[in-house]
This record gives sequence, structure tokens and C-alpha cells, in this order.
Amino acid sequence: MSVRTPDPEPAGDEPFGPPAGSISNPAWLSDIELEEARRRLPMLYVEGVPVRTDGMGQVTQVGILLRATPIGEISRTIVSGRVRYGETVRDALFRHLENDLGPMAFPLLPPQPTPFTVAEYFPLPGVSAYHDDRQHAVSLAFVVPVTGTCEPRQDALEVTWLTPEEAASDALSAEMEGGRGTLVRMALASVGALR
Repeated sequence: MSVRTPDPEPAGDEPFGPPAGSISNPAWLSDIELEEARRRLPMLYVEGVPVRTDGMGQVTQVGILLRATPIGEISRTIVSGRVRYGETVRDALFRHLENDLGPMAFPLLPPQPTPFTVAEYFPLPGVSAYHDDRQHAVSLAFVVPVTGTCEPRQDALEVTWLTPEEAASDALSAEMEGGRGTLVRMALASVGALR
């Protein structure tokens, strides 16, 4: 199954994207330029595994997105997206969490977030556990506690909250795109949520 992480055109209200219909940010790539860059350079992404925790900080639920691709395929995934030129990793992670989970999700991001792993996606299957047929991508992956109400936006259709055991299951892993089931398991292991 191919990975189709969205790369929406920037809206005028986003700090690193040009206003609609203008070319005010020369660092923003057109669709043609992005396709060319993907053929020649690794792209930098951030990925977030949203979790809910109890009063002791133990993970009680994992948020898995149901997403529709531009060609109508439905798959399970996590929060994911590109880091823009001039954007900090923290800002990129926050932007993608808000885009996918809504503005009332209230993610708890430290001033200097530390990824639990670096995932490397390749266009050729079998090079690593992660696959993206469009590009070679390097992704910094984070576990992100959220405390608010999650209302999916953009191409995320819903957020399903699962127990750590359900999120780590083979059945869910088979529904996830690009090997992200492995990433969810690593996320849960990194916070001691797998027993």
C-alpha cells in the first residue's frame, strides 16, 4: 500500500506559506518543483502519535486517524507532514497536529521536543520497514499527549482512540499505510505502554 501523506497548498493565514494566488514565499515549491525535488532529495517530515494519558503519565489511549487519499483510498495512519523551509520542527509538528486533530486538541509539546525515533521511508519496498512510493523521506517521530477535543480536519475523516494493546495489534498494523504500524509499536514501546 502506498503512502499518501497530504501536502496541502498553504493557505494565506499560515506563516510559512504564500497568500492564496501569490508567490510571496520563494521557498514554497509548486507541484512540479515539489515532484522534481522528491526525485532528487530526501524530504524532511514530522510524525506524531497522539496519546491520552492518566494522572500518572501512563498512556491509556492512542489516536489513530482514518484518512482518505486524493484517489479515494481509505487507510489508517498517524499525524504526518512535511517541515517547511524556515519552520522549526516543533512548529511543523504543532501545525500538523492542529491540521489533523483540530485546534482544540491541545497537544502538550515541550519547548524542545525529542523524537523517539527517526524513520526513513524509501520509494522501493524492502529497503526499510517504511515505504513511500513518491519519495525518499526522513521523518522525526514523536509521541504527543493531547488533552483536548479532537475534531479531525482536512483529509482526516476521524480519530479512533484505541488502547495501547489494540493500537499495537497485527490487525491494525495491516490497515496502516507505509509501515506506520511498526512506528506505532515503537512509539508505545518508547513510553513503556506495551506489556
